[in-house]
Amino acid sequence: MNTINPEKLLLSKWTAAHPQNKEKHWLVSKLVRDAEEKVTDCHLEAVISKRCIVIPWQQLKETEQWVQGWK
Repeated sequence: MNTINPEKLLLSKWTAAHPQNKEKHWLVSKLVRDAEEKVTDCHLEAVISKRCIVIPWQQLKETEQWVQGWK
Protein backbone atom coordinates (compact mmCIF):
# COMPACT_ATOMS: atom_id res chain seq x y z
CA MET A 1 0.00 0.00 0.00
CA ASN A 2 1.23 3.50 -0.87
CA THR A 3 1.68 5.91 2.04
CA ILE A 4 0.20 9.25 1.07
CA ASN A 5 -0.15 12.67 2.66
CA PRO A 6 -3.46 14.01 1.24
CA GLU A 7 -2.28 17.61 1.69
CA LYS A 8 0.55 17.04 -0.81
CA LEU A 9 -1.47 15.32 -3.54
CA LEU A 10 -2.12 18.38 -5.71
CA LEU A 11 -0.24 18.09 -9.05
CA SER A 12 1.16 14.68 -8.13
CA LYS A 13 1.59 12.12 -10.93
CA TRP A 14 0.06 8.65 -11.01
CA THR A 15 0.12 5.63 -13.33
CA ALA A 16 -2.93 3.40 -13.69
CA ALA A 17 -2.01 -0.22 -12.99
CA HIS A 18 -4.60 -1.39 -15.55
CA PRO A 19 -5.06 1.45 -18.06
CA GLN A 20 -8.20 1.71 -20.14
CA ASN A 21 -8.61 3.71 -23.36
CA LYS A 22 -4.82 4.29 -23.41
CA GLU A 23 -5.21 6.50 -20.31
CA LYS A 24 -2.16 5.36 -18.36
CA HIS A 25 -0.78 8.59 -16.91
CA TRP A 26 -2.82 10.82 -14.63
CA LEU A 27 -2.28 14.09 -12.78
CA VAL A 28 -4.10 15.23 -9.61
CA SER A 29 -5.60 18.50 -10.83
CA LYS A 30 -7.84 19.46 -7.89
CA LEU A 31 -8.53 18.48 -4.27
CA VAL A 32 -12.05 18.43 -2.81
CA ARG A 33 -12.35 19.38 0.86
CA ASP A 34 -15.15 19.04 3.38
CA ALA A 35 -16.42 21.69 5.82
CA GLU A 36 -13.49 20.96 8.16
CA GLU A 37 -10.99 21.51 5.30
CA LYS A 38 -9.99 17.82 5.21
CA VAL A 39 -9.29 16.35 1.78
CA THR A 40 -12.09 13.96 0.80
CA ASP A 41 -11.70 13.44 -2.96
CA CYS A 42 -9.34 14.31 -5.78
CA HIS A 43 -9.79 15.08 -9.46
CA LEU A 44 -7.52 13.02 -11.69
CA GLU A 45 -6.91 14.27 -15.21
CA ALA A 46 -5.70 11.89 -17.93
CA VAL A 47 -2.60 13.31 -19.61
CA ILE A 48 -3.49 12.14 -23.13
CA SER A 49 -7.26 12.69 -23.32
CA LYS A 50 -7.68 15.39 -20.62
CA ARG A 51 -10.64 13.37 -19.28
CA CYS A 52 -11.26 14.02 -15.60
CA ILE A 53 -12.44 11.55 -12.97
CA VAL A 54 -13.20 12.14 -9.29
CA ILE A 55 -12.14 9.48 -6.77
CA PRO A 56 -11.74 9.31 -2.99
CA TRP A 57 -8.07 10.11 -2.34
CA GLN A 58 -7.69 6.90 -0.31
CA GLN A 59 -8.11 4.91 -3.54
CA LEU A 60 -4.62 6.03 -4.56
CA LYS A 61 -3.25 3.88 -1.73
CA GLU A 62 -4.33 0.73 -3.59
CA THR A 63 -1.21 -0.54 -5.39
CA GLU A 64 -3.38 -2.88 -7.49
CA GLN A 65 -4.97 0.22 -9.08
CA TRP A 66 -2.42 3.07 -8.86
CA VAL A 67 1.36 3.46 -8.91
CA GLN A 68 2.90 6.73 -7.72
CA GLY A 69 4.77 8.59 -10.46
CA TRP A 70 4.75 7.99 -14.21
CA LYS A 71 6.12 4.59 -15.13
